[in-house]
Amino acid sequence: MLNTKLQKMTNKIKFIDLFAGLGGIRLGFEQACNEKGFKTECVLTSEIKNHAIETLKANYYHENFVGDIFKVKNEDIPEFDYLLGGFPCQPFSSGGKRNGFADTRGTLFFEIERILKYHKPKGFILENVEGLVKHDLENKKDKIGRTLKTILHILNQVLGYDVTWKVLDSVDFGLPQSRKRVFIVGTKSKNVSLDNFTSNRKVLNNILEKGKSTLNTDFSKKLLSHFSIEQLYGKSIKDKRGGKNNIHSWDIGIKGKCSDIQIQLLNRLFKERRKKHWAPQIGIDWMDGMPLTFKQIETFFPSGNLLNSFDTEELLDDLVEKGYLRFEHPKKLIKEETENGIITSRKYDKTKAKGYNIVTGKLSFEINKILDPNDIAPTLVATDMIKIAVPDGSGLRRLTIREGLRLFGYPEIFVIPVKKALAFDLLGNTVAVTVIKAISDRLINITEQKR
Repeated sequence: MLNTKLQKMTNKIKFIDLFAGLGGIRLGFEQACNEKGFKTECVLTSEIKNHAIETLKANYYHENFVGDIFKVKNEDIPEFDYLLGGFPCQPFSSGGKRNGFADTRGTLFFEIERILKYHKPKGFILENVEGLVKHDLENKKDKIGRTLKTILHILNQVLGYDVTWKVLDSVDFGLPQSRKRVFIVGTKSKNVSLDNFTSNRKVLNNILEKGKSTLNTDFSKKLLSHFSIEQLYGKSIKDKRGGKNNIHSWDIGIKGKCSDIQIQLLNRLFKERRKKHWAPQIGIDWMDGMPLTFKQIETFFPSGNLLNSFDTEELLDDLVEKGYLRFEHPKKLIKEETENGIITSRKYDKTKAKGYNIVTGKLSFEINKILDPNDIAPTLVATDMIKIAVPDGSGLRRLTIREGLRLFGYPEIFVIPVKKALAFDLLGNTVAVTVIKAISDRLINITEQKR
């Protein structure tokens, strides 16, 4: 038994870490290997963001650090056993334009392909957003889209790996955050099961710090003047959506006090502007939130009656002046053909009549979400982590970097030595370390049995 353990410690498991970010895939993989008595060596790390590079160097040893993987030749990559890669997710994310392989970032998968083809490692772990699964569906009833089909075909049929994939949620792996990601695992021996992991759930109170400085801004004061701390648990502050857990800017008079009738008008307008029957009337392809003309608004919110006299157009213009509404042209859909496919975007169509539209989205306010300490966090993304608040005593404060690290399963010794906004950019794009560790444990059980 002792000889077996000594042999494990002398036989290093070598791997490469591509699109490394915070190094979360590396961390989870190394934790699994080390717990089984294997030493590990990262023979190549690839990352291009300067603040990510600074953080990686503060937490890991790197003998071979490279930037853009496009510029690295196959023969310049040392031999390795495993490829780890959370390849860029924006091309497949619901938060992006979902252009997939038509986006140059999407083609980074083919860098993974050419490295696997040349080096033929024992296995790999790849991670991406859940949106990859049904990206570019051929038929609405299909389980997966053409993009994932292409990736799986290449890995299995072209490169000869036994491949398993599944969407896993970090909330089932001891983290108080629901973060669904697709994981693709392959080996040269047999399939790695991604089913029946032991569920371990926690709530935010398990990771929150206490007694930190709270906000003392006009925005936070207005929130707390209308709601108690407990009433704010789990609430979002955004104008383009509704629901019982949403607070609108006009509810607390952020841009100026609104009359009761103006609040009714805004609440009706933000719902109506999403309805599909307006698109053909306006003369554009439907989009989620279209400007409606005064005449269109009058069909569902006519000017006052005998009991309640008001002029709808005056109410609308006053809301434009205060900044709750924008008077703008509708946007037409633009499709551009590229070598890799069709890229879509929206541009104002000045040939169409102007209408009234809700101005502010969820990133327009100093806080867009207040977490409930007795619940879990929603999926945290780079664009809005800086806007998240947590209750602390009788006040509200920003999420701390340490809390952010805990939400992704990073150890207490891990540091991010960059500005907070840059730190949250990295955290919003990182992986759940505990999920990677659980997957890596199963991968190593299969591929390293003979060591």
